[in-house]
Amino acid sequence: MTIAAFSFYLFAVSLLAGGLFTVVSRNPVHSVLWLILAFLSAAGLFVLLGAEFVAMLLIIVYVGAVAVLFLFVVMMLDVDFAELKAEMAKYMPLALLIGIILLMQFGIAFGNWQMATGAEGARAAVTPTDLENTKALGMLLYDKYFLLFQLAGLILLVAMMGAIVLTLRHRSDVKRQDVLAQMYRDPAKAMELKDVKPGQGL
Repeated sequence: MTIAAFSFYLFAVSLLAGGLFTVVSRNPVHSVLWLILAFLSAAGLFVLLGAEFVAMLLIIVYVGAVAVLFLFVVMMLDVDFAELKAEMAKYMPLALLIGIILLMQFGIAFGNWQMATGAEGARAAVTPTDLENTKALGMLLYDKYFLLFQLAGLILLVAMMGAIVLTLRHRSDVKRQDVLAQMYRDPAKAMELKDVKPGQGL
């Protein structure tokens, strides 16, 4: 067995184990840690496939941001998981039915899946063989599809601003910081000296 095959089986087994224990683990903190293991194993599989850029994105974005955020939320919030599990038990039959339907659809899709005859040629035409994976992706995004890439970023910016505007509520009963009033205050009026006599309070 070669090192590549051994690495593939190692990452595949750890990915399946991480995904399984993420679902069945009783402790939510342990579930997040198993999820991190699944992400790292998937990144290893992407490296074996030659998609090192996607692997690094998976580690930086999902492990470094999303999983850590999940871990902080689970550890900081006092969530009653027993009550949540009791609520989930009511919807278990419907969830099992949906899961069976999804598995049947996956079986039908993979049962009829065939490799297209011109797939290899089309892939080679898009990504030149003399470039690395990351460089070829950069050439596509920032050269051939530069305008579409910038438009996608603009759409995301507008969506983020819209979410902020829709959720922002100005309340009159909340004391807010007035930065300009603090900057332009007069030091002579901002502080008052008191002559406190011995044995007396203010």
